[in-house]
Amino acid sequence: MAETTTTTSTSGRAGARQTRRQNAEKGFIASKTLLDNMQKVLVDLLELQMQGKQAHWNVVGKNFRDTHRVLDEIIEDARTFSDTIAERMRALHGVPDGRSDTVADTTSLPEYPNGEVDTAATVDLITERLEATIETCRDVHDEVDDEDPTSADLLHAIIERLEQFAWMVSAENRTPAKAK
Repeated sequence: MAETTTTTSTSGRAGARQTRRQNAEKGFIASKTLLDNMQKVLVDLLELQMQGKQAHWNVVGKNFRDTHRVLDEIIEDARTFSDTIAERMRALHGVPDGRSDTVADTTSLPEYPNGEVDTAATVDLITERLEATIETCRDVHDEVDDEDPTSADLLHAIIERLEQFAWMVSAENRTPAKAK
C-alpha cells in the first residue's frame, strides 16, 4: 500500500493535508480537493465560534438577555460542528488545521468589530456571519458530495441548523411584511 502525503508550502503555511498511512488503517482516503473543501468549512465554523463569543461578551442594549442566550446556542453548535468536521477529516486520513493564524488568514467571514455593540447591530453582524458560513458550506457542497456523500451529509446538517439560526436571529430586526 502506498503512503499518501501532501506537503505544506515552503513558507510553512498550512491548511488541510493528508496523513501518512503508517498503520493498518483501511478505507476511503480523501483527495486533496475534498480535504481543502472541508478545511474551508472548518475555518469558517471556528471563526463563527470565536466571533460569536466576541459578540456574546460585548452585546448591550434592548433584548440583551435573549441576544446573549442565542449567541451561546450559535457558539455551542459552531463548536460541535467544527469538531465533527475536523474528526471527519481525520477519519479520511486528513490533518485539519485549526490554528489561529490559519483561521484568520483563510476564513471568509469579515472581521468582527471591537468593543460594545448594540443588540440590533449585533443581530445584523451575526446574521451576516451565519450567512457567510452557510455560503461556504453551499459553495463546497457539490464537490464534497461527488467524492464523499457521507461528508456531504454533515454539511446538510450544518446548513440546516445555521439557516435556522440566520432566520431566527434576523427576525429580531425585521418588521412584518404587509399583506397584499
